[in-house]
Amino acid sequence: MGKAIGWVLAAALATVAGAGSAQTYPTKPVKVVVPQATGGATDVFARYVAQKLAIAWGQPVVVENKAGAAGVIGTEAVAKAPADGYTLLFTYAGSQAVNQSLYARLPFDSVKDFATITPVATTPFFLVVGATSPVQNFRDLVARAKAGPGKVTYATSGNGSINQLLSESLNVEAGIRMTHIPYKGIAAALTDVISGQVDNAFAAVPSALQLVKGGKLRAIAVSSAKRNGSMPDVPTIAEMGYPGFNVSPWWGFLAPAGTPKAVVDKVQADIVKVVQAPEAQAFFRDQGADVYTTTPEEFQKVLEADVVHWAKVVKASGAKLD
Repeated sequence: MGKAIGWVLAAALATVAGAGSAQTYPTKPVKVVVPQATGGATDVFARYVAQKLAIAWGQPVVVENKAGAAGVIGTEAVAKAPADGYTLLFTYAGSQAVNQSLYARLPFDSVKDFATITPVATTPFFLVVGATSPVQNFRDLVARAKAGPGKVTYATSGNGSINQLLSESLNVEAGIRMTHIPYKGIAAALTDVISGQVDNAFAAVPSALQLVKGGKLRAIAVSSAKRNGSMPDVPTIAEMGYPGFNVSPWWGFLAPAGTPKAVVDKVQADIVKVVQAPEAQAFFRDQGADVYTTTPEEFQKVLEADVVHWAKVVKASGAKLD
């Protein structure tokens, strides 16, 4: 009996300690790890929210890019970090939900080794070509790919990236065969699409929007079921004859598993307050994204469902990484 009471008392004290730490959190700088390169949507979103959180918390919120291995390097760093709320992960579905199926072995479990906090936004991907490309529209691209199997090339931010899975899904859906040219980040990939060294690429709307508006890229389709408000003239792939094509991934915050729930709940509440503000809504809208927040528990269910969904896409595409 005494031992049982001791365990209950210990649990109660841990809960009180967690609540106490949440009331004062943060008392020192917070690090946000981005497992992708600078310049992409993940980096842009992370830096915006981090800046606002730093103001709200009165503590530095430092964004650290740890790119490599389709997001595995940075994600592993957070999985193995102290579960105290001072190291957070800002990532997107294309890394967190896809890698679990893409790699035969991972040094972490995408679900079990993390505490979900909240997503902040969703955004579709534009299918883009260079502004001087002879490809004028989506149907033109498909026709050229069918006429010369393997001759049309597509750029991605790396092997196993969601950019690659989108293009491979298009290969399957349209009955075409385009050749994959991987890069170490979407910025480098788009540079070569602009120059014409590579024919096309899928890029998250925030990564491509200004290049499209600036006349360097031409958006010929969007991956979501509905047209994107930032460029409503760009048709969806679904309306081009492929009704099942609908991809609009989330971007969001996670922490190492075991982070006190009271801290997770405080971080979630503060992030939601930041991104639901009118100024933030306008920022994300200008980036072609929609603000999207949930409770930690709801985010957990979304992540679990996405892991199952992308496992099917990965299997159909045949993509695998060691």
